[in-house]
Amino acid sequence: MRPEKIGRVLGVGLRVAGRMASQRMTGGTSAGAPVSAAGPGAASAYNAGQSPAQAAGRAGQGVARGVGGFLRPFQRVGGILWLEVTGVFFFLPVLVFGPTLWRTRQSYAHGADHRTFVASAIVVVVFFYLAVSSFWRARRK
Repeated sequence: MRPEKIGRVLGVGLRVAGRMASQRMTGGTSAGAPVSAAGPGAASAYNAGQSPAQAAGRAGQGVARGVGGFLRPFQRVGGILWLEVTGVFFFLPVLVFGPTLWRTRQSYAHGADHRTFVASAIVVVVFFYLAVSSFWRARRK
């Protein structure tokens, strides 16, 4: 199956599932008309000028706003923690390639291990910079 065909099939499936979910949330029938438990004269689950999809969208926005308000105090701490963890992971290649750099230091200009020295030096310098800058950014937050 081609990727375009897979995307089309998944898109159609998501649309159908979304319609079914909005009908279930609003208590609608398969034709899309709202069914009220209190009878035909009672207020429906959504306003008269509002479709079930719009009602579901507004409910989703309310949930997202509530979850966002709950998680807002943890955003700064989470960002600092993320920077420190990535700094540690960036420092691991420095620890792995550091001994190789030290072992091949005599071949820095020319010699049997010249390429190993240059490759190790590049890896150590780049990842040391990334680790230090990650911790620096975490400290500034």
